[in-house]
Amino acid sequence: MAAEPGVPDRNWAGNVTWSAARRHRPGSVDELRALVAGSDRVRAVGTRHSFNRIADTTGDLVAVDGLPATVDVDPVRRTATVAAGLRYGEVATRLHEQGWALPNLASLPHISVAGAVATATHGSGVGNGNLATSVVALELVTADGDLVTVDRTDPRFPGLVVGLGAYGVVTRVTLALVPTFEVRQYVHLDLPREAVDEALHSAYSVSLFTDWRGPRINQVWRKQRADEAPPPPGWLGTTAADTAQHPVPGQPGDVCTAQLGVPGPWHERLPHFRLGFTPSSGAELQSEYHVPRPAGGAALAALDALAGRIAPVLQICELRTVAADRLWLSPQYERDTLSIHFTWIADAAAVAPVVAAVEDRLAPFDPRPHWGKVFGVPPETVAARYPRYADAVALATATDPAGKFRNELLDRYLPR
Repeated sequence: MAAEPGVPDRNWAGNVTWSAARRHRPGSVDELRALVAGSDRVRAVGTRHSFNRIADTTGDLVAVDGLPATVDVDPVRRTATVAAGLRYGEVATRLHEQGWALPNLASLPHISVAGAVATATHGSGVGNGNLATSVVALELVTADGDLVTVDRTDPRFPGLVVGLGAYGVVTRVTLALVPTFEVRQYVHLDLPREAVDEALHSAYSVSLFTDWRGPRINQVWRKQRADEAPPPPGWLGTTAADTAQHPVPGQPGDVCTAQLGVPGPWHERLPHFRLGFTPSSGAELQSEYHVPRPAGGAALAALDALAGRIAPVLQICELRTVAADRLWLSPQYERDTLSIHFTWIADAAAVAPVVAAVEDRLAPFDPRPHWGKVFGVPPETVAARYPRYADAVALATATDPAGKFRNELLDRYLPR
């Protein structure tokens, strides 16, 4: 296998080794265009924060982080056009320096813009959409090597944004901005289960963490606007943490963003982890399922019966809310969502049967799995849960008739 410097041969978790015949890291858009035009099979890879083969290919694997690292702010339109391979933490720092912000960020600032958008990666907050909802335009290289820009005026736009890499190699993304703002982060311990819904609605961005080993939620991470009143003592029957916490029990809190109510810029509080440290626990697998928010309580109750199987292979489970959107392959398409995220131990054989059991228990709630994580929901079941699924398939066929951007995962879950 020919390997270019800077293109690793595995995904972030190390559980997937690329099948690519060749690996590339082009330094210019023209170089990328020529590569795509001359390839029979090609897939783009960003920061490799995937846990399945969504980024894999048997042909040419292209890392886009070698493209010029541009962040072009348009203060009149309140947008920023950014290089696809940049990490959100890098983009956010440059936006904040110019007085701007994004509405929300994921828990990891380490992930690339294009990869997060393509898989509908998200943060939290009942009023906050996933990261893809901030996109107002995409620049991408199509199957014939053309460079095109598609914006919200194009009827194909809601299909292309959460595109799973099926429509081309994204080179730049234009994002809607808001004025920069400050956030205070508070962590609360031992939340009663009956207060879960109230807790999730209590701040700008809220995450709940449970290890499924007891009747209470281990931690509540509340990220509130800095000018809002702090939570009262004993908030919802919890105890306020007085030292920095990590979501995973036993991990050091100093790798996480500042807590204890200390105000700071949005990009240094909305993520859980600091850009300069290894995010989460490092050695792990992940699964995530999105259920309609009104059914969230019943979905969690259904999982209680599996607590004895979940806990031994679980590092931590995170609960978040995500607002509905109109992006065809977004797990939040037309429904406000409760996201149930599992960070598993790094043992695929031990985790797989538990994932299958979780999916079985959640089935009555029509869960949509995260596209970039470990899941086993059958393709026909996934298809039935997306009202615009047929339109997404038709768009993939029309834009890439030869299947240049396809791989085994897309052949199963987005068949032509």
